Amino acid sequence: MKKFWDERYGGAAYVYGMEPNQWFKEKIDTLAPGRALFPADGEGRNSVYAATLGWRAEAFDYSESGQRKALQLAREKGVNVSYRLADAADVPIPPETYDAVFLIYSHFPPEIREVLFPRLQKALKPGGVLLAEVFSVHQLGRNSGGPKSEVLLYTTEYMRKAFASLNIDYLEEKEITLNEGPHHEGAAMVIRMIARRQQ
Repeated sequence: MKKFWDERYGGAAYVYGMEPNQWFKEKIDTLAPGRALFPADGEGRNSVYAATLGWRAEAFDYSESGQRKALQLAREKGVNVSYRLADAADVPIPPETYDAVFLIYSHFPPEIREVLFPRLQKALKPGGVLLAEVFSVHQLGRNSGGPKSEVLLYTTEYMRKAFASLNIDYLEEKEITLNEGPHHEGAAMVIRMIARRQQ
């Protein structure tokens, strides 16, 4: 999969655009800036946007092409993003460090999720927020984006169980219209979640 993403991000164009995910933007615009983590951040459109708002944005991904373009975008916007090349299974994530974790179309195999998701919950400071927008299993068969394998997709029940240590404020599966470049375009079934670590 690393080769797949290096090739997808290898061109000059930003394949999901240079603007942040719409729902992510809507929500982060209401939060006070702090320290945020962006797992599997690809070409950096979301972490760079957070940095423009004054967040201390940290990201990781295993795609060198993605990292290169994310850092280029940050330079163009005049901000700094700490972007590590790392595998999600063993990336260092210190506990009680982040005010927010943003999972925006971050899709991992089940064996990696079992390791990563508990660490992301522990990485939140008390009161910290985790926000997710991911593709639902009901996205299968649509041409508007997302993995083509059910094991890489999500259900609301899975998200509720996987993030059970947090207080879930909002969890919904819904159909939206994507307009984020040729690989995220059209009607799509997604799951959105907002959860918080207890104070």
